Amino acid sequence: MAAADSSVYRATTTAPVNIAVIKYWGKRDATLNLPTNSSLSVTLSQRSLRTLTTASCSAIYPTADELILNGKPQDIQSSKRTLACLSSLRSLRQALESTDSSLPKLSTLPLRIVSENNFPTAAGLASSAAGFAALVRAVANLYQLPQSPRELSRIARQGSGSACRSLMGGYVAWRAGELEDGSDSLAEEVAPASHWPEMRAIVLVVSAEKKDVPSTEGMQTTVATSSLFATRATSVVPERMAAIETAILNKDFPAFAELTMRDSNGFHATCLDSWPPIFYMNDVSRAAVRIVHDINRAIGRTVCAYTFDAGPNAVIYYLEKDSELVAGTVKAILTTNTDGWNGPFYDILKDVTAPGVSLDKIDSRAVEVLKEGVSRVILTGVGEGPVSVEDHLVSATGDVLSH
Repeated sequence: MAAADSSVYRATTTAPVNIAVIKYWGKRDATLNLPTNSSLSVTLSQRSLRTLTTASCSAIYPTADELILNGKPQDIQSSKRTLACLSSLRSLRQALESTDSSLPKLSTLPLRIVSENNFPTAAGLASSAAGFAALVRAVANLYQLPQSPRELSRIARQGSGSACRSLMGGYVAWRAGELEDGSDSLAEEVAPASHWPEMRAIVLVVSAEKKDVPSTEGMQTTVATSSLFATRATSVVPERMAAIETAILNKDFPAFAELTMRDSNGFHATCLDSWPPIFYMNDVSRAAVRIVHDINRAIGRTVCAYTFDAGPNAVIYYLEKDSELVAGTVKAILTTNTDGWNGPFYDILKDVTAPGVSLDKIDSRAVEVLKEGVSRVILTGVGEGPVSVEDHLVSATGDVLSH
């Protein structure tokens, strides 16, 4: 392609957040982002949470690749993870170009990547997972790569471990793998969203501030200092992975719920067992735990389950048929003054005025702590993987657009 060509090539995708129910924590190879244990997540609907990313390339751009996140230019050269993803994707494009001389030499052109989240970044809402999944999918689409999501998940993993799971919808396992080169450490869809579409989640956003201990640093501390960690990685998680995959395939919510809660507690126990101890949960998080157990006890069956990533926000899973029992009770506690009671997942709760579970059966101290400590809710459910869209963040002339 002639250097004077002023064409701007573009591809835009959205990518979802995923919330792990069996947690990834700890690396066996930091450079390749290889985990010490497998993990499993639920992909959340992009109707509520998503990253929108446009990947573009052109001979008219400055020579260096550019990344703009939420309107702010990022120092791409200092991010080994981003560079690793782009290098891998370029290599795949070069391989295509070498076999078909009619293809434009996109691999030689500088990239301009523009990305926007519709949720807080670095606040325990898996922003890096959605971000790197969107980046990899958008560049793969730009380069018209034939690789499957499973194959691309190896590349996304190098950016952010859990990003490999956001390349697919539904219920997704990240297999830890055993090979040193990481080629068998990739994501697999255990079941599509359509297999168990009734899964819902309410996210209690405790704080949109950045967390005290970044995940990567926290993992290194835990692996190096926690005596509980080795047992979790080698025996506890493999058993739970098998059990939760069975629960998902059987649509067995009580089994899914107990495994989810036990694994969240076990993960945070290894953080507490690190030295110095790491606290991702706070008083509001613990109040959410209490309320979930109180709701289940009051109903006499397991209708909801909590899980916490490396941050204080509670993600509470439940089935759509139990929306009034679970989300209706949370709505009564927080009242409609809390932000977020809207959108497509709110319809079933619009006319709910009384709590699903009488508040006198809920710990009154937990109710007060939750009422004061939750800044917003996000109502969501299981959803699909990345989607190609025409809603570009870069114009046909290469200018950055904003939404």
